[in-house]
Amino acid sequence: MDHFDIDAYTPKEMATRVEKAGIGKANLDALSMFALAALAGAFIAFGAIFYTFVVHNSGLSLGLTQLIGGLVFCLGLILVIVAGAELFTGNNLIIMACVSGDITLMQLLRNWGIVFLGNFVGALIIVVLIYFSNHWSFGDVGVKALLIANKKVNLSFTEALAKGVLCNVLVCLAVWLCFAGRSVTDKILAILFPITAFVALGFEHSVANMYFIPAGLLLAENSAVVTAATQATGGAFDLSQLTVSGFLVNNLLPVTIGNILGGGIFVALVYWFIYLRRVKA
Repeated sequence: MDHFDIDAYTPKEMATRVEKAGIGKANLDALSMFALAALAGAFIAFGAIFYTFVVHNSGLSLGLTQLIGGLVFCLGLILVIVAGAELFTGNNLIIMACVSGDITLMQLLRNWGIVFLGNFVGALIIVVLIYFSNHWSFGDVGVKALLIANKKVNLSFTEALAKGVLCNVLVCLAVWLCFAGRSVTDKILAILFPITAFVALGFEHSVANMYFIPAGLLLAENSAVVTAATQATGGAFDLSQLTVSGFLVNNLLPVTIGNILGGGIFVALVYWFIYLRRVKA
């Protein structure tokens, strides 16, 4: 009979589990990988939609509003982890398997490339469905979604990069903590605090932005929403950066680089160095 244990896995055991999971992810066939990635993009988009709706007309203080928004955004990663999907930011942990020599650099880059594209497709599908659902007509939800997107494309390269690093440190720590758990409840509880923190603190997640900014691009074509947003900001509202190039160059590029650095170096490589370096040597 297999040994049964209810205690959480130790950090050293977690490192081995993450490494093993990385091998499995890197060896998925391309179609399965892409389909799972599209699901993850959609799941994170659902979290972003939930966040926007909850915070759009909150009468609470900024801190409490962001706290509640962060809690509801956790829906996205909970769906990814429990239902099963391939998320680019979480897959930055696959670096552990690559550094150990269990997978090649090409396998790592193949996974990241397919998953990144699949995440993008999944998020865009949800953007289109939300557009046709007329969801943005609820109260000032459309205005809030437009303001969120516009703020993101107006970050400087350095700001977006740093916010991307900080975001994925927390996201990958959330995924890392899930490997300590033995039940669905364990995993959900492990996700709540790190993800709530990154959202509440305003850090930048590349896959979430695959929903947030395309949503803003569509809303920028809606004159009623733009007028309402202009009134809400007292006229200080410049949409000149909210373009496709503004999205890809001003935000997605630096945020993606930051996410890779945050999750791949400050989480994956650090824990590999601590727990797996001597084993592989």
